[in-house]
This record gives sequence, C-alpha cells and structure tokens, in this order.
Amino acid sequence: MPQKCGTACAISIAVLPNSEAIFDLDVKVAKLTALETAMSEPGFWDRADTARNTVEEVKALKRWVQPFTDLRARLDHAVELADLLERESDEGIEGELAAEVESLRLPVEQLSLRTMLQGPEDALDALLTIHPGAGGTESQDWAEMLMRMYTRWAERRGFAVSVLDLLAGEEAGLKSVSLEIAGQYAYGFLKAEKGVHRLVRISPFDSQARRHTSFASVFVYPVVDDTIEIEVRDEDIRMDVFRASGAGGQHVNKTSSAVRMTHIPTGIVVSCQQERSQHKNKATALKMLKAALYQRALDEQEKKRQVLEATKTDNSWGNQIRSYVFQPYTMVNDHRTELKVGDVQRVMNGDLDAFIEAYLKRFGGVAR
Repeated sequence: MPQKCGTACAISIAVLPNSEAIFDLDVKVAKLTALETAMSEPGFWDRADTARNTVEEVKALKRWVQPFTDLRARLDHAVELADLLERESDEGIEGELAAEVESLRLPVEQLSLRTMLQGPEDALDALLTIHPGAGGTESQDWAEMLMRMYTRWAERRGFAVSVLDLLAGEEAGLKSVSLEIAGQYAYGFLKAEKGVHRLVRISPFDSQARRHTSFASVFVYPVVDDTIEIEVRDEDIRMDVFRASGAGGQHVNKTSSAVRMTHIPTGIVVSCQQERSQHKNKATALKMLKAALYQRALDEQEKKRQVLEATKTDNSWGNQIRSYVFQPYTMVNDHRTELKVGDVQRVMNGDLDAFIEAYLKRFGGVAR
C-alpha cells in the first residue's frame, strides 16, 4: 500500500475483503446462482406458488449481494488509484483517492449494520406512530419535533415518508401522527426507536420561562402485505368420500358424492354434501378449506399485532428509552446503551444512526 494512501485508506481497503465472511457472501452468491439456474429451466413457471416463492427469495438475496458487489467494484477502483500513486506521485489522483475512500465509509458501515437485521420482518417498510404524554401543549409540541426528526432521518437515507394520519393540537404540536416510512430495512432500523422519549427544555409556552419535562411515545410496526396468499398443496390434503345423508326415498344419495377434506399440517377439517356431484362438492370443500386457512392466517397476524402492542409502555417518568436535554446543558442520552451525544440539534435534524447502531450491536437486532 503506498504511503500517500494513508492509514484511513488502508483501513477502508481492508474492510470489505474481511467482511465477506461476516456477510456470508459466498453462500448467498452460490444460492442465488442455483435459484437463477432453476428459474431458467423448462417448466419452472408451471407451479405458480413455487415460482413465486423462488422469485421472492432471489429478490431477498440480491438485496444483500448487489450492494456488496457495488462496493467491491468501488474498492477495486480505489486500489487501482493507489497502485498509480505508488508508481508516480499525482495530486489529482491523490485527491480522487481520498474522496473515494471517504465516500466508502458510510455504505460500508450501513452494510455492516444490515448483518444484524436477519428477522423475517426487518426488510419491510415501517409504520411509525407518535403520541404525546401528559402535559398538553408542551408534550404535543415535543411529539411534532419527533415527527420532524424521524422525517429528516428517513430523508437522509432516501426513504419515502407518507403521513397516514395526523391530529393537530389546539394551540401547537400534534395529538397523534402515523407515518409510513418506505425503504429497504426501514422496520429493522426503526424498531430501535420504540419506547418513550423524554424532553427537558425551557418551555416556549411558559411565560415564566421555566424548565419543563415532557414525554412522547414512539411505536413502530412492520408494514405487511394485506393480501394473504393461501397455498393448498395436494399432498397436504386427505380427502374422504362418503354417501350423503338424504331425506329418504328417491332423494337418498345412492353414490358416494359427499366430500370430507382434512388439511394435514393444521388439522382443519371441512366437508360438503350439498350437491349430488362429487366434483362439485370437492370444489366447494376446497373453497371452505381455503377460507378456514385464510381466517387462521388472519388470527396469527392478530396475535403478532397483540404481542407488539404489549410492548408499549406508559408515557411517564421511568419508562423513557432516551432523554433529550436542551437546558441547562445539551445532551441526548440513550438509557439502554448509555450512548451519549452532546450535539442535540444534530440529533433533532435526523442524525440517529449512532443510536440505532449502538442498539443493534447491544441487542443483536432483537426488538425490546
């Protein structure tokens, strides 16, 4: 490595190669190659459900492989510039190399953070809600300040922000707001923000300029697709046929037209004997089974939502995850990780990555 490249350059150039094992890149590339080969084979699209699952898996793998590949190409370019400097001194090349090394820092750090986001919902968009605690206008103003902070954070990452619902306060601030933040791993990052946020400042709404403490709660949900696709495989169904129970006489079913279906993985049983045709009863029973499985999927989603709801805490003293102090000194203190940042204005302008990184490193990406 040339001396002109400097220590920072040497460190940056060392990061990506050593990260290949951390990212498990070889395994991901091999799996991606195998899946893409399978997609090119004749008959792949004949089974729509299997094909759709494969396509989704390919997309998920590419979300890992492509960013690393792009960084690898940029790193190779930096190494070429360093080789040129080793052979001949050139201020222009030296400046270009320094700029490239500096620009590599953030994407390398972001990619490293993503290794901690392996949950099934981490890659999804996020629904973020903010509610002020007790304190009237002061707390409502604090809730609006938090909304601005998260909007700025999302914009810094290139995420899209949509206001789904907003109830303004009578004098200032807001009583509640729901934001949809769309971007890769939005939920994985923002789940670190769940909890009560505490503000200490001289209130602009206090004529005596006294110091106030305010609270607001932030909650984050993963945005899941409303469409629940139900796949019923033939091998998962046991079908029994039997004679329908009729009213007697000429209406008694002389053949085994009634159908009973058992979904082996879940144990759900449905039956139909309304029609004289076994074929029609089978079609109706299949619809009934799909409806039962759909309701089961809805129930499971509701259970997950209730688990998330149970993690909410009161907007009060002792429950805060982070404190933002404006007076008598400036400090943002995360009580879970003990990370402290003195520049409170920088944080309020959306610079939250240090807190998110510390949370993910401390808790391994597990929502708490």
